[in-house]
Amino acid sequence: MSVIKTAARLALCTFLPSLALTAALPAVAADRPNIIVMVADDLGWNDVGYHGGDIDTPSLDRLANEGVQLDRFYTTPICSPTRAALMTGRDPIRLGVAYGVIMPWDNTGIHPDEHFMPQSFEAAGYQTAMVGKWHLGHAQQTFHPNERGFQHFYGHLHTEVGFFPPFANQGGIDFQRNGQTIDDQGYESYLLADEVSRYIRERDQAKPFFLYMPFIAPHTPLDAPQELQDKYKDINTDLKPARSGPTDVTRRLSKLMMRPSARPMYAAVVDGMDQAIGRVLKTLDEQGITDNTIVLFFSDNGGAAYSVGGADNVPLRGGKGETFEGGIRVISLMRWPEGIKAGTKMDSIMTAMDVFPTLAAAAGIETKNRRKLDGRDMTAAVLKGEKIPRKDLVFFGSETPIFGQFYLTAFNDEWKLVQEVQQNQLSTDVTNRLFKISEDPNEYNNLAQKYPEVVQELSDAIMQWRALYPINGTRGHLVAPPGWRAPKDWSTYPMAIEDLQHGPAPGMPPSFALPMLDRMHGERGRLIYDCKPKWWLAGFCIGGDNGPNNIENHTQDL
Repeated sequence: MSVIKTAARLALCTFLPSLALTAALPAVAADRPNIIVMVADDLGWNDVGYHGGDIDTPSLDRLANEGVQLDRFYTTPICSPTRAALMTGRDPIRLGVAYGVIMPWDNTGIHPDEHFMPQSFEAAGYQTAMVGKWHLGHAQQTFHPNERGFQHFYGHLHTEVGFFPPFANQGGIDFQRNGQTIDDQGYESYLLADEVSRYIRERDQAKPFFLYMPFIAPHTPLDAPQELQDKYKDINTDLKPARSGPTDVTRRLSKLMMRPSARPMYAAVVDGMDQAIGRVLKTLDEQGITDNTIVLFFSDNGGAAYSVGGADNVPLRGGKGETFEGGIRVISLMRWPEGIKAGTKMDSIMTAMDVFPTLAAAAGIETKNRRKLDGRDMTAAVLKGEKIPRKDLVFFGSETPIFGQFYLTAFNDEWKLVQEVQQNQLSTDVTNRLFKISEDPNEYNNLAQKYPEVVQELSDAIMQWRALYPINGTRGHLVAPPGWRAPKDWSTYPMAIEDLQHGPAPGMPPSFALPMLDRMHGERGRLIYDCKPKWWLAGFCIGGDNGPNNIENHTQDL
């Protein structure tokens, strides 16, 4: 039997239990649960106390003890694509943000026509706020958090702004409150906790709140208060191999060059983040709203296990940027005392795309998206412990850090294919690693030669999936275009909406030529946004941004 099932079959399995749960959820806005979504940046699988790690994480351990461990929670291997999946409930491959992150010199973001999760919660009467790192577009105001459903925004448009003032990226100040530059002083993780706590205390108590708290911790460049550095100065730095060529090579080279290990500072940063989480949990306790507040925590990708990253994903294989389990299977927890049994573990596959429909169902609100969600409602598994099978495929990929080197994967409950594609000037080399992931979760046994038919089927599916990518989507470019300069202040950088054209740019070709040119691109990617070529139309892709079918159900026919 084919290892690939249609999304329609999956929907039949999950619709009825989701409908029953939603019908029983509160209908009055004031009774709906508050929601806090916390996202770490590059946290390793083995870097939390409840997994036996040697870093103190009492706050995360508390969430694990008082809620459910989402043991098979998956994200993309890198930052911006995961955040895009979280905010939209859709596959980043459709959005043009899949292979690389949004760099400071990029003018890209998530299409303004895409609906963001906080917009649905705002429409349902929630107060909405974001405190932390955005990384989903900064060049135009249409990409700004305040335009994507967040009534309040405190934080940074970019990544890598540092943990102490001046909080800058590429030399430009990047710290703001609702578009206005601020000069708050202190350690970044603690500043975020203080702002979240202030927001909770000063909220309108007649309305529930939706709060998004994405940390920059423990992303490089690592830094921490001196007392935390002192605490971990003697931590073990002799980590077990990641069983990934690029990652382990960086570690060996670092030792040969006698560079100090990043592990002590990394541990200090993780500890500081956990303390910040503890401050927020304490505020919930003090406000008497712990029981009816959903707290979801996860890392945006696997830990940065390479030499300068300092993370540890063992026993998982690989790390950030790769599609081995260590790069995409991440720490995740959810606590809701009124709705989730404490101390439980969920082993159904859940992805970042599933968060939007799951939280909406748990809160009893309607998702307002026009385009079809790729995520699925997981409330039956999270709240009731039911097993939700994953027969259809999950796809992830990245092209970071080496341009033209792609890590790709397709997997479900049974099989997982990891592809490494090396594009050179005159050749393309593909390495396939096939795992029976249901029996080999740590990816020791490559079965590619034993099951070539499975490799072929999953490889074909990956190719069809990649053909959905907009040809001008993000790529793995690590440096700016020659001569590009950063602004002095990033809060002044987004172009105002009134200075922009009313709709998206049509591109260079005339509109009547787009379908033919899109078809000619074939597997290279899409010219027409969010539209899958139709086999019954000889491979033509109809609809798109301005076409009549731009909100059509574009479910992949895999």
